[in-house]
Amino acid sequence: MASNVERAAAALREARLSRRQIAPIAATYGLGSIDEAYAVAALNTAARLAEGRRVIGRKIGLTAESVQRQLGVDQPDFGVLFDDMELLDRDTVSAGRLMQPKVEAEIAFVIGCDLQRRAPSWGEFVSAIGYALPALEIVDSAIADWKIGIVDTVADNASAGLYVLGDQPVSLGAFQLAAVEAVLTCNGTVVSQGRGSACLGHPLRAAYWLACEMVRRGEGMRAGEIILSGALGPTAPVKSGDLIAADFGGFGRVGCRFA
Repeated sequence: MASNVERAAAALREARLSRRQIAPIAATYGLGSIDEAYAVAALNTAARLAEGRRVIGRKIGLTAESVQRQLGVDQPDFGVLFDDMELLDRDTVSAGRLMQPKVEAEIAFVIGCDLQRRAPSWGEFVSAIGYALPALEIVDSAIADWKIGIVDTVADNASAGLYVLGDQPVSLGAFQLAAVEAVLTCNGTVVSQGRGSACLGHPLRAAYWLACEMVRRGEGMRAGEIILSGALGPTAPVKSGDLIAADFGGFGRVGCRFA
């Protein structure tokens, strides 16, 4: 007989495949802890790997203190990025791949060398970052109307959908990343604004938390993997036909079109 964790994982897989939203799984399947939520996510990660997908990075969520307070947690969460989630600047996003997408501007980091055996010191971590990139994260939820709690979003791979990376790598020391400002527009209208300091005080601090967490869980991170460090401002809903652009000033620009 399947456990509640297995049943919840199967429900989320089916919801994603069918593009049909479901009720919050924490209540539906009696999941009461974040550890159970990560166990659900791990089952679906294993299923995707068995289908031939590759893990190429991680995303960090809940990096705004206000959102942590709202969900009753005191740390971020994370999800897995698969190879079929990645898009590049000016690519077209098929809205049919998503259920109820929202977009946020983020700073992405690319790992330059493996972080595997032990939690890195701050110096080891910073020296392991190859470069940064402007990015868009397209979050998506299988939970109807985004009525999520912490267990629901963690189990649903931290509400990961797709992501878009800018073209031009940026040297880590070229900008004060906490001060980088991002203006997100939809069809030329500003829909969100924020800065790097909204992301756990500094995007690198969020990425450092993730690297240490991955080593603690025995997974580590490999050279070339992407870290999406968290939203610089509020998310904005999108639909088919929308043209999205994020302007990070001198740090760069990135955009996509939904079709």
